[in-house]
Amino acid sequence: MESTVEESLVSEVKLQWKRMWRERFDDRVLAEGVASMDFDKLFVERGTVVLATRDFRLLTLRDILERHKVENVERHVPVNPRVGGWGRFVRTHVNGGGSCGRHRRAEGYVVAEVKKPQQLRKGGRGWLHV
Repeated sequence: MESTVEESLVSEVKLQWKRMWRERFDDRVLAEGVASMDFDKLFVERGTVVLATRDFRLLTLRDILERHKVENVERHVPVNPRVGGWGRFVRTHVNGGGSCGRHRRAEGYVVAEVKKPQQLRKGGRGWLHV
């Protein structure tokens, strides 16, 4: 019985979470995202800044569920991919690198000798716009 109440609470919080991000007001002058209405399950009032560029602590679904005292939050919210989880595992072990894995040289990479450069187009003057 208790788990169904908890699951219904989590589903309501997730619905309000999606609705808040979908219906937020983007203030282009201040570069902020502002809540367009009250979200009582998320502890967010109308006019609260939910997204900003500087000196701002972003709301997380994990913190909101912890404030509701939901047990075993990890079951309802996946781990942030930058911290750990499947996304992090794929980046580090499967793809073989971090965010700049594409730009790394392979281990058996041999630098070829540099050939004589070709003759410059237009005598090195660049493109002529006539």
